[in-house]
Amino acid sequence: MAMVPALQFDNWQWLSLTLAAPVVVWGAFPFHRAAWTNARHGAATMDTLVSIGTLAALGWSLWALFLGDAGMPGMRHGFEFTISRSDGSSSIYLEAAAGVTTFILAGRYLEARSKRKAGAALRALLELGAKEVAVLRGGTEVRVPVAQLAVGDRFVVRPGEKIATDGTVVEGASAVDAAMLTGESVPVDVGVGDAVTGATVNAGGRLVVEATRVGADTQLARMARLVEDAQNGKADVQRLADRISGVFVPAVLLITAATLGAWLGLTGDTTAAFTAAVAVLIIACPCALGLATPTALMVGTGRGAQLGILIKGPEVLENTRRVDTIVLDKTGTVTTGRMRLQDVFTAPGVDEGELLRLAGALEHASEHPIARAIAAGAVDRTGSLPVAENFENAAGLGVQGVVEGHAVLVGREKLLAEWAIELPGELAEARAAAEADGRTAVVVAWDGEARGVLTVADAVKATSAEAVAGLRVLGLRPVLLTGDNRLVAETVARAVGIDEVIAEVLPQDKVDVVKRLQAEGRTVAMVGDGVNDAAALATADLGLAMGTGTDAAIEAGDLTLVRGDLRVAADAIRLSRKTLATIKGNLFWAFGYNIAALPLAAFGMLNPMIAGSAMAFSSVFVVTNSLRLRSFK
Repeated sequence: MAMVPALQFDNWQWLSLTLAAPVVVWGAFPFHRAAWTNARHGAATMDTLVSIGTLAALGWSLWALFLGDAGMPGMRHGFEFTISRSDGSSSIYLEAAAGVTTFILAGRYLEARSKRKAGAALRALLELGAKEVAVLRGGTEVRVPVAQLAVGDRFVVRPGEKIATDGTVVEGASAVDAAMLTGESVPVDVGVGDAVTGATVNAGGRLVVEATRVGADTQLARMARLVEDAQNGKADVQRLADRISGVFVPAVLLITAATLGAWLGLTGDTTAAFTAAVAVLIIACPCALGLATPTALMVGTGRGAQLGILIKGPEVLENTRRVDTIVLDKTGTVTTGRMRLQDVFTAPGVDEGELLRLAGALEHASEHPIARAIAAGAVDRTGSLPVAENFENAAGLGVQGVVEGHAVLVGREKLLAEWAIELPGELAEARAAAEADGRTAVVVAWDGEARGVLTVADAVKATSAEAVAGLRVLGLRPVLLTGDNRLVAETVARAVGIDEVIAEVLPQDKVDVVKRLQAEGRTVAMVGDGVNDAAALATADLGLAMGTGTDAAIEAGDLTLVRGDLRVAADAIRLSRKTLATIKGNLFWAFGYNIAALPLAAFGMLNPMIAGSAMAFSSVFVVTNSLRLRSFK
């Protein structure tokens, strides 16, 4: 009604007041409350600006309606942009006050939708543990909730099950997949007397474990505390709008006081003086301020989602501009995180296909992760496998059995030594070279002779080298960080072009490494995918979680790379920087339109049409500027 004269029936101004007053008083109450709190502490933020501007517009409109001429029947707001001295007693600014409140509340709603949920990382971590456990009571298995476990209880862990809590193996032998906690790509063989960790997976045979730590004392619970401490200690980036407001608000108040004093001193006209002073407050309150961040963030996150990038919130963006070091987890990030058959070395006269068929058939009967990798590789290269007979598992050494009439051994060199079989020179050299490169070497023998060596390793992702090169182009220094052994880590680093390697670190040490790099003055981004990375992701200035990883890592990260492709990390940082630049541009123009009109207000030439138009144009510009992010490549 205020902007379209055709809708201004007699006494329209009173309906305008009825509609606007609840918005400015009740809808904007959070701004008024925050402004009062800030004032008591001598601070000025965006809330101060909104509260003063909207209350000034409402207060002046009430004065004009009840004590001036604006309440007269037949009052109209003419559709004109003329710059001329206005009669403040006949002007109302209700649409400006209600519009500012509505747009900023809408912006905050959009922003709230994109924020992370507090504590989600901790819940995701604690969800990883087993829920029930088979406890031995009087020689029989009784399933009870994990919470009822006590130190000293003995419990059974079958193949494929999670180990319920930290403990010591008292019966059985197996391979335990601890990659999620330690980052080691090769499963760890355990037997009687070995320690095991809760939430790791039993990949081999049946184990009986005696609980040594339960509840809040377990390694998983300690990691949850690490994440919590890191998130609590990570200060939120102060809102850009608030930083600008901290300078802008006092300046506007000074201009308002100067305007009032100048008018009173030069003209002595109290009404004209207050008209000009209040007009300064009204025009200084930028409608688009509340939309500047959320609209750019929504368009940027929308485009990011199309590209496989999820941005958690506006506080993430500012850190992307300052990042100069990027720490990359190895397993599951730079590498696939899965063991694969790599090379096949055969003794003279031995057919590679036969070697793979016999070894693959025997390994197919085993549950060990390395055995599964060999069996899968043999199937890929030779087709179907024969059936193994008289299969036996030699704990910690390998497997043996009969395949197509041949007595076959597959495992460590020590297994062959027990059968008095020596490894010939060329195969011994192949085994040593593979282990020097950080690969796991498996020896194959049949009918009393060593026939070949198979190597197994966690394969480097095909795109990792290209991704590292892309990160360097952005001015980032890559660092490989892993819990795996140094030989494996250095081999992977060479393959992808990384110079700096930090290996053999535990989860809590990863946090310390990130803090050390920060203490050196670096701004650190971290890319990871496992539970062992969650605390480090939360500690880093910028956390990038691989979407193919665990929920704990994803929740602790600031950016999520949905496809699990490391190349997307460079895209994510570029998109975040572009979004931040758009937000800053939006803030500039959100203030710019209104600042340009400040002199008009100070000289008493601001009519309601110019005030409303400045706010409308600034909002349209902000939205249009944000939409440009849709073309990001």
